Amino acid sequence: MSDVLTSLAMGSSYIAVGLGAIGSAVGTGLAGAAAIGAWKKCYMQGKEAPFLLLALVGAPLSQTIYSMIMMIILKGKIVAAPEYGLLYICIALLGGLAQMASAIYQGKCAAGGCIAFAETDKGFANYLMVVGVIETCAIFALVFSFLAMP
Repeated sequence: MSDVLTSLAMGSSYIAVGLGAIGSAVGTGLAGAAAIGAWKKCYMQGKEAPFLLLALVGAPLSQTIYSMIMMIILKGKIVAAPEYGLLYICIALLGGLAQMASAIYQGKCAAGGCIAFAETDKGFANYLMVVGVIETCAIFALVFSFLAMP
């Protein structure tokens, strides 16, 4: 494989991390904004603000970690078998997009959970389970990216 394609493949391994981190930023931003609004509402009503909302806010961060793992594995594979450079670029791009989408939608669901829990003081485990189902999609994307690698 040419040096240019090898360099592109190596650089593309960071695409996975970049996309995953963008998704994590958007997801935590969505959930964080909802948590702040929910806390404000609690304070205005004289209720105690639930600290547990931070667990929902931080949930989309794991996709950045999964993306970093994908990057590390990809870089090792590219060094070992550079002839599959185009395949590695595709895996990095699609794997990163999967992590990004998972993090964004996890943040949207976590935002709903923050609002609902702050209003009712009930259902936290249910909200966390929904967020966990979306987390499973991110884990599947990570595992399937490993299976796609030669």
